[in-house]
Amino acid sequence: MVASISFSVASPQGSRKLSVSYERAGAGEPLLLLHGIGHHWQAWEPVMGILAAGRDVIAVDLPGFGASPPLPPGVPYDLSTVGAVLGGFCEALGIDRPHVAGNSLGGLLALELGRGRLVRSVTALSPAGFWSEAERRYAFSTLRAMRTGARALSPALIDSLSRTAAGRMALTGTIYARPGRRSPDAVAAETLALRGATGFHQTLAAGGAVLFRDDVPDVPVTIGWGTRDRLLLRRQGIRAKHIIPGARLVRLPGCGHVPMNDNPGLVARVLLDGSS
Repeated sequence: MVASISFSVASPQGSRKLSVSYERAGAGEPLLLLHGIGHHWQAWEPVMGILAAGRDVIAVDLPGFGASPPLPPGVPYDLSTVGAVLGGFCEALGIDRPHVAGNSLGGLLALELGRGRLVRSVTALSPAGFWSEAERRYAFSTLRAMRTGARALSPALIDSLSRTAAGRMALTGTIYARPGRRSPDAVAAETLALRGATGFHQTLAAGGAVLFRDDVPDVPVTIGWGTRDRLLLRRQGIRAKHIIPGARLVRLPGCGHVPMNDNPGLVARVLLDGSS
């Protein structure tokens, strides 16, 4: 059941209150799921049922995305601040050092939590932050184009496009290798989520100078990369392995940038292995 929780975080202006929406299901060791920029917690729906059979799964809408309100004025969307927000979220739920899995921006945030030893394990699927400058510019320009396109379409047109295979390809072909497998309702909902994401520009601006350069010692790390990732090219996974030499690097054959929909069984297995 989707829920919302409020809590306070430190900021340059002092303690500030904010709210975060999340979906929670299952029982077992806690597993926190973090989506990418412009997406919402429903990115994880294809694997939620499998994961919930053995884990207490908490899929969160990051601040300014999905149903979560934006951060309070003056609170930055940088890596350390959003990492602290997620720490406060876990504390508010009474979760001590969960396992964490993230995709894209969520993968970068998962690694940040691992670097701070706030989690038991990290699984990062196509995490941001391992790009060259040219690769970062390409990814950011692609994301801006996706956002501009979503905002140019009316909700009625988005719904209409989502009803055809060609329309689903046009709306989500950048992030899925197999967009035809995504349901029309899910494609429409995630396009609307991108269209209305209040934290999009601030998050993208904060990511302009981000490079993940530190090892993540004492925390098991799995890095998965889709062989058909068109947004963050898979060679970035090799860089990630060099920076985090103890990480397990997993190839996700036939998967795109958001692999949970392209091969739910494989991705769920990778997440369960990484959090075991």
